[in-house]
Amino acid sequence: MSLDHAATKPHEQLAAALADDLTAVNGLIRKRMASEHAPRIPEVTAHLVEAGGKRLRPMLTLAAARMCGYDGPYHVHLAATVEFIHTATLLHDDVVDESSQRRGRPTANLLWDNTSSVLVGDYLFARSFQLMVETGSLRVLDILANAAATIAEGEVLQLTAASDLATTEDIYLQVVRGKTAALFSAAMEVGGEIAGQDAATKQALFDYGDALGISFQIVDDLLDYGGTKATGKNVGDDFRERKLTLPVIRAVAAANAEEHAFWERTIQKGKQEDGDLDHAIALLAKHGTMEATRHDALVWAEKAKSALDALPDHALKTMLTDLADYVVARIT
Repeated sequence: MSLDHAATKPHEQLAAALADDLTAVNGLIRKRMASEHAPRIPEVTAHLVEAGGKRLRPMLTLAAARMCGYDGPYHVHLAATVEFIHTATLLHDDVVDESSQRRGRPTANLLWDNTSSVLVGDYLFARSFQLMVETGSLRVLDILANAAATIAEGEVLQLTAASDLATTEDIYLQVVRGKTAALFSAAMEVGGEIAGQDAATKQALFDYGDALGISFQIVDDLLDYGGTKATGKNVGDDFRERKLTLPVIRAVAAANAEEHAFWERTIQKGKQEDGDLDHAIALLAKHGTMEATRHDALVWAEKAKSALDALPDHALKTMLTDLADYVVARIT
């Protein structure tokens, strides 16, 4: 059966299983992104929030809470919080990266301006904290506040390490843990926290989100150099933005003098010419770094699935296990 068949997509199965909760989340998002005095806020937010994103992060919160037997109202608040944090980081990222496309559509900074994107992102961060406070749980606030700080830290680290050819695999992993995995792990952990689970269960949920987020970002970085699945972004964006992702870090480490000079010119100095992207892809193929990186994505997906072993059997657990496989299947 094809991966494109709806029944084989775990995120769609999750969405169907959590349909009522997601409807409530979407309603809360629309309500809280409104602004009485600044109509540009809902305009900019709606452009991104309603652009067809999978709502993967809020679904993780809903699934974790339901899997842990939660039957109160606040998992909806937390799922909306997670989506607001994610949307805020996307608005800011597109400004930093000078991106022109997101989810197959023009970015907000292109349609409006950088100032609007930054300020609306700030508004969504503030809204996210209002939502998480309403749960009345200091521990929930602690988890999500730490995640927000870690995301910002990861973005700043990426900014300073992006075009530095001395960037190591360890630094790359630290960046990925910050900018992507932190919100995945927090999304899972708060679901267990709001359900009153013990420390071991919450750790298992955190570990799943952490490993899934790392695998997810590694796959995204691979897809940027010619993945076969539609991603809503242009192939080669990371190369043009001079980002040192894992396949390139490994190619630089294996490079001879001529190849190193190429990476120094294109990535470190930013002097790119026609044909450079094709040559970069050829060097990744020469040194087998795409396949080695794909192996890493598979390893992290397996770690995610193993983390779920500590949790009781549940239909949502099976879907989360399948989701870890699907994340990597995007590059097969």
